[in-house]
Amino acid sequence: MREHVTPPPVRVIAEAGVNHNGRADWAFRLVEVAAQAGADVVKFQTFQADALVTADAPKAAYQQRNTGAGESQQAMLRRLELPAALHRELKAHAEQRGLRFLSTAFDEPSLRLLVDELGLTLLKIPSGELTNAPFLLQHARSGAELIVSTGMATLAEVEQALGVIAFGRIAGAQEQPGPAAFRAAYASPEGQAALRRGVTLLHCTSDYPAAAEAANLRAMDAMAAAFGLPVGYSDHTLGIEVALAAAARGACVLEKHFTLDRALPGPDHAASLEPLELTRLVAGVRTVSAALGDGIKRPQTEELATAAVARKSLVARRAIRAGQVLGPQDVAMMRPGTGMPPMAYWDVLGRTASRDYAAGDLLDE
Repeated sequence: MREHVTPPPVRVIAEAGVNHNGRADWAFRLVEVAAQAGADVVKFQTFQADALVTADAPKAAYQQRNTGAGESQQAMLRRLELPAALHRELKAHAEQRGLRFLSTAFDEPSLRLLVDELGLTLLKIPSGELTNAPFLLQHARSGAELIVSTGMATLAEVEQALGVIAFGRIAGAQEQPGPAAFRAAYASPEGQAALRRGVTLLHCTSDYPAAAEAANLRAMDAMAAAFGLPVGYSDHTLGIEVALAAAARGACVLEKHFTLDRALPGPDHAASLEPLELTRLVAGVRTVSAALGDGIKRPQTEELATAAVARKSLVARRAIRAGQVLGPQDVAMMRPGTGMPPMAYWDVLGRTASRDYAAGDLLDE
């Protein structure tokens, strides 16, 4: 029989992202909201705009809808940068409030800040960096636990990214990276073991907001089967229903953007949860996680009393004398279920009664 292991509770990442609009006071308030909602992790985004995008890089369509098309993506992102000193303060504040602090790095200097200065041992790789092999390799060599978002990706691209990470985990500094080396690392037992020790995949639909019809939650099952790794879900749909469905489907991590007010100006507010919604989401996830159980089909303790009432036993259909051979006309199935189970019906037929029974008595032959 296959051993059943109860999965750990769903890890809820409250994604503050850039919804602080570059203001320190809003960033601290977002930490407070995440803590009050009962999330496990509060996550920001760390970047240097000039290292992330070129001066003439366009905004994404959703960014243009929410912030206008009159400025470049670089100009918008400059307003949303958080200084290094504020990162340290936010991390300390989050930990004081019982939250794990997490941020997504989008460029090499930002990654060094998170790992070397803040000492983060958990890193989130965003979907847009999944094909950025040099950046993946830097994440892998950090030694941190990695949560890898897979929006916009095919299974083949996810496998390529995992190959880079496996190489970064097991290869020596003198080994030359490259596609062949990545494939070999992924195929090796050592590489697979390294991935299992510290990589979680997130299914994601990179649209803001994403339609429920585009969520494709069954892709979580496809990734789990293909890679044998824990799989979670980064949700960009409106509301909490799809996120709860992902939790019910077995997501081990659930990430969701939240904001202080959906009407605030900025690229991500419109597709984010407000504080009360975040609280409802976390409460719903905790209920769903508890309801999933351990997967073993057995009566729950609470059912045992019901079974005694709802199930049936073998009873005397009519008065029976000691020494009488029992036939179908003598045996009935009736409640309560505290006597011989009806599965023993055919074993009882043909037996000789050892004592007298009144009609309705439980048989004990």
